[in-house]
Amino acid sequence: MTISCLDDLLLAACEQPQAQRLLLVFAASELPDDATPEQRAGFEQGAGGALVPTMCVDKTPDEIGNFERLKQEADQFDAPWRILFASSLSGSGDQPPASDAAEPALQGMVEAIKLGGFANMIAFDTSGIAITLE
Repeated sequence: MTISCLDDLLLAACEQPQAQRLLLVFAASELPDDATPEQRAGFEQGAGGALVPTMCVDKTPDEIGNFERLKQEADQFDAPWRILFASSLSGSGDQPPASDAAEPALQGMVEAIKLGGFANMIAFDTSGIAITLE
């Protein structure tokens, strides 16, 4: 299955033989203080910057519902974001992993994002569309 948006990911998670818990990290983009004029101009056009995790959460696909519902929930917090990173953990049978079991994996995602490592994650823009980071 091709995942072109977050709703595709939710559908794929529901189709797995083992219940899933999705790990979500919202990240903003910031410009370093020592940025060049070219970097500043690009940043103002929506390109470049350093990704900074602003909030994270773990939820089952049913708890998320769909991208619009997730976005509305995220927007209630006063934490700006530009990119949503998603990954998952498999449970056992029809039981997803407990939320506390997701905490180390979420923290690992946060650290990887800070270092620019996005392996094993899918990135989505603020419209819920899958994107490729360069």
